[in-house]
Amino acid sequence: MDIVFAGGNGYPPQAAGGVQSSTHHLARKLADTGHRPQVLAPLYGEGWFGLQARARLKLSGKGFVTDMTQGYPVHRAWFPDQVANTVVRQVQPDVAVIQCHGTVPIGRAFAAAGVPLVVYLRNVEFAELGGDIRSLHGARFIANSAFTAHRYAETFGIEATIIRPSIDRTLYETSPDGDLVTFINPVPAKGLDRAMEIAAHCPEIPFLFVESWQLSPDQRRDLAKRISGYSNIRFEPRTNDMKGLLRRTRVLLAPSRWEEAWGRVASEAHCSGIPVVGSTRGGLGEAIGPGGIALDYDAPLADWVGAVSRLWADPDHHAALSSAALKYSLRPEMDSARQFDTFLSVVEDAARLRTAA
Repeated sequence: MDIVFAGGNGYPPQAAGGVQSSTHHLARKLADTGHRPQVLAPLYGEGWFGLQARARLKLSGKGFVTDMTQGYPVHRAWFPDQVANTVVRQVQPDVAVIQCHGTVPIGRAFAAAGVPLVVYLRNVEFAELGGDIRSLHGARFIANSAFTAHRYAETFGIEATIIRPSIDRTLYETSPDGDLVTFINPVPAKGLDRAMEIAAHCPEIPFLFVESWQLSPDQRRDLAKRISGYSNIRFEPRTNDMKGLLRRTRVLLAPSRWEEAWGRVASEAHCSGIPVVGSTRGGLGEAIGPGGIALDYDAPLADWVGAVSRLWADPDHHAALSSAALKYSLRPEMDSARQFDTFLSVVEDAARLRTAA
């Protein structure tokens, strides 16, 4: 099948995060099994890649440009919904998998071109949908957690197949030998304030703050200023070597204040038996499970400090939760082959609509 993933989120190398990682993993699996994945994403004009793409876009005359930076075609346009019909004429997709920002207008554009829809529900930021998701008649729905599925059922009456985020274990599985408490994505929504409070009360513990969402120059300067007074906090820019990062990590810290749909960083850490101390916001507690300690974001600071300190200093406690984390990562719901089979069954079910028509 020809399958297009389309949404209003940027795509590598211009943007990175859980949505992009999960989509890329699925696209690679599709290509490995003889299908033809493609992506339609917004174009950002910044940076060398963006400047080159802008120049090519002006010359193309078709509203989007295509690159093979990810090993499969990625189409980029200023406004994906406005070029959906043109992409359909060129690609002739059997199914469009719509996700995240602009789900409704992008989905409507593909549906108007006669393409069956699968809507992948990856967050509960309903304002980002761009309309009433119930207007996408005939669409099949996938949710990335029980929490996400429940919220959409409760709010819109939508039933979704639950498929947890796909993870390529080979990119994360390692034998940790470090002593760092690692906090990935040091931005306010992900619990930056709470992480800094914990670090302030644990001066003997080395903390590593690692960029995930790309920080603007102003954000980077502000963060550098905030952590400059902490001798136990170090910052590192985003890395594609997650295995190397996890090898240095003893405890993963995820004190998110955002209503997470899932908690991909927790699942990635679990692949290496790294316990997580994180919040119960949204689906993050579901992702952590028995592989760590989940606390209410507003729990007393002493509870957060105690959870991190004990995991860092108590070998027996750490070993027990490490074992539980690794076991949790191997549960059937996180088996990538099973996840892919379920995903493919939903996509094939949607594709049958075109055949029937």
